[in-house]
Amino acid sequence: MANVQVIQRHAHLASAVKLEFVNGREGKVAKAVLTAISNSRRGSGEERSEEATAIQWTLWAKQAEHAAEYLGKGSHVNIVGRVRNNNYQDNDGVEVYGLAFTVDEIDYLDSKAEGEARRARDGAGEPPPAAPSATNSSRKARNERQPAHA
Repeated sequence: MANVQVIQRHAHLASAVKLEFVNGREGKVAKAVLTAISNSRRGSGEERSEEATAIQWTLWAKQAEHAAEYLGKGSHVNIVGRVRNNNYQDNDGVEVYGLAFTVDEIDYLDSKAEGEARRARDGAGEPPPAAPSATNSSRKARNERQPAHA
């Protein structure tokens, strides 16, 4: 199956980013996993309904390290990525079907002040790392692009 592009807009993180270092082709590489939730609304008045969609995304290399450093539970993001089949046989020989979502681009939508307030509220206790400065004073999303991995 070819990769299919997936876009998740106006999402918030369900929990902290989980960062680990795994063996890659050229040594250890950072791998982060995050769950982003988007809400969609349909109808109006009493007919209005809301549906939440949660997607577990994987990030790699520097993009993974930055996400673990700057994002936390409740952070707001836009994500562009790809989905592929993740099928395998379990120990009993039964075929297990799944999907794997990999981030290509992620926009951090919270301002520096919002991120700092969230970290303080969540009890991080230590001052946050210095984030790259934005080119204007409005809420500017920080965009990172990741090279494609095989």
